[in-house]
Amino acid sequence: MQASGIESLARRLAAYLPPDDVAAVRRAHAFGAQAHSGQQRKTGEPYIAHPLAVAEILADLHVDGDTLCAALLHDVIEDTAATRAQIAEQFGEEVAALVDAVTKLTQIRFDTREQAQAAYFRKMMLAVAGDLRVMLIKLADRLHNMRTLGHLEPDKRRRIARETLEIYAPIANRLGMHQLRSELEELGFVALYPLRSRVLDEALRRARGNRHDLVGKIETALRHSLEAAGIRYRLVSREKHLYSVYQKMREDRIPLSEVYDVYALRIVVETVDDCYRVLGLVHNTYKPLPQRFKDYIAIPKTNGYQSLHTALFTPYGVPAEIQIRTEEMDRVANEGVAAHWSYKDPSGGGRPQQRAREWLQSLLELQRNAGDPQDFLDSVKVDLFPDEVYVFTPKGLILALPAGATAVDFAYAVHSDIGNHCVAVRVDRRLAPLSSALETGQTVEIITARTATPHPSWLSFVVTGKARAAIRHFLKNIDHQKAVELGRRLLEIELARLGTPMAQVPEQNIAGLLREFSAKAMDDLLEDVGLGKRLAAVVATHLVSGMPQTTGRPPRSGLRRALARVAPRWLVGKDGHSAPLAIKGTEGLVVSYGKCCRPIPGDPIRGYVSAGRGVVIHVDGCPSTAEFAKQPDKWLDVEWQPAGDARFPVDIRVEVVDQRGELATLAAAIADMDCNIANVQLNNRDGIHAVDDFTLEVRDRVHLARIMKRLRTLKSVRRIIRKRG
Repeated sequence: MQASGIESLARRLAAYLPPDDVAAVRRAHAFGAQAHSGQQRKTGEPYIAHPLAVAEILADLHVDGDTLCAALLHDVIEDTAATRAQIAEQFGEEVAALVDAVTKLTQIRFDTREQAQAAYFRKMMLAVAGDLRVMLIKLADRLHNMRTLGHLEPDKRRRIARETLEIYAPIANRLGMHQLRSELEELGFVALYPLRSRVLDEALRRARGNRHDLVGKIETALRHSLEAAGIRYRLVSREKHLYSVYQKMREDRIPLSEVYDVYALRIVVETVDDCYRVLGLVHNTYKPLPQRFKDYIAIPKTNGYQSLHTALFTPYGVPAEIQIRTEEMDRVANEGVAAHWSYKDPSGGGRPQQRAREWLQSLLELQRNAGDPQDFLDSVKVDLFPDEVYVFTPKGLILALPAGATAVDFAYAVHSDIGNHCVAVRVDRRLAPLSSALETGQTVEIITARTATPHPSWLSFVVTGKARAAIRHFLKNIDHQKAVELGRRLLEIELARLGTPMAQVPEQNIAGLLREFSAKAMDDLLEDVGLGKRLAAVVATHLVSGMPQTTGRPPRSGLRRALARVAPRWLVGKDGHSAPLAIKGTEGLVVSYGKCCRPIPGDPIRGYVSAGRGVVIHVDGCPSTAEFAKQPDKWLDVEWQPAGDARFPVDIRVEVVDQRGELATLAAAIADMDCNIANVQLNNRDGIHAVDDFTLEVRDRVHLARIMKRLRTLKSVRRIIRKRG
């Protein structure tokens, strides 16, 4: 049976491949059959039937011999004793690399299935960025697995179907492979939603007869117009596949009776000039519907798709959806990157291949910026949304972005540096917010500043994976730098207490410390200290271990001189002792403030080194810190340092007479004192009295005192207190 299968495949390959490549495919089949000997699929067939079916799918795309060999061998490393070296020896390094790229990460253990899938997906996509044929093999592999999905357990069927609809079908669409994408979607829909697909299929069958008659009448009218004009054409009717109808109904929230584009007509002509001539003819035959015309010939989709789309108002009460394209465009629309595959140059040579390479190269940048495999997978999923807007740069270049993309997404699409330094945007020569959603046809100009940096709030409105990954990467680095800076400050304090400035610690002590704590660099260790994962006192003790005069404190004058040479100004007290750690409120995530006591500048404070949170600041005497009394080595002396416009949250409770407009009066009085209200909670309103809890953002205790004094002047206010705990 399998012998007849490989013979049939060989005959098909002989029509476009040289004899040597066909012979290599035969050898790959024999190697795979031997390696998988004794293995069976859930269907009961010999396992080699699956790789052979994958190769047959790829043969329909006319791929090269190495890709076919890799398809026949794509499971041998994972499921048999065969090794990569054996494949490289018999079939060449190129085939071995393709097989390895498709192989799952079975040797690595992950906490969850989602992490394993994300890591495998990242490996696969990075391999694809180097060779597009990896994705062709994987898509063909997934397609055959979907065709035989019925033999698996229900839970596994649903998981694979959902993965197909969320990842693999959108990738096939992104690569322009319409036929393969449609079958993946159809099979995935039936497996994931069997009841919905069955009900919808039956409803379509019932409605098909009447719709088919109407399409036949429209087709006859169009043929008459085209033949009268003497244009050579091919007219075919296209029925929307089941999953597309389901998506249309769900997204537009409409019943099946209102889905008018279940049937569409495609007119295929010889030249681009004929496309536009046919467009005029069909618009003369039936009136076009406004705002339903799209010219994807002048502005192709990101996957290389080109066609004219229009909708016609017909006398039958049903709009006619029309697509007009050349034979070349039709082939690209169906096969995408596989159209005009260059056998000697796997990078391909046509528009779809070029656009696919550009997208795949962008994945490399996403990978560099993504924190972990799951972040990478989430970013790629965002980038796979099919709806797009087309906007122009000031120089007239066209950029395609996902629907809902903002000016910040546009900036990062141009270049990461443009995104990192953008401060404003002009849309059609008018200033607009950076969060503005862009629309097709707009001209976008980004204004940058050298000192500008990404803001965390941008993550709430950007939609492209590239923008999201770049912003996260920048913010993560900022947090790392602040943690390193704080760790250095904490370590300098402890070294000063031991009488040994950092500059006097021998290099061998530092190298030994890094080995002992398994740290690659001093910054990594300082980050752990800054985040509270390691105690500064322990690290300092290890650093000075074995050095003379490491116990006790040296003379104050000597310590002062040593610190003055190597330590920042904040480290040296007036009497030569190490000063408390200075807190400005601008340290970022490495310094946090206890919500139990809400310390603000002016309050007496102490710092507690908390694992993973850095230094947590509490008001001195805060009741919630009683449990920390047994860990005196984790407490730090800290003090406030003026920090300009830094704001700190503080809670107050206001008891007032309950009357109309009272909350607005309180808010206005607070705003008059240059204070923002971060949160408000209304309690105990009984029509006579009310208790309102406010979280205010203040500069210091003086600022808070002025706000409370201002509120006490209001006649309705009975009592004000600062809440603690």
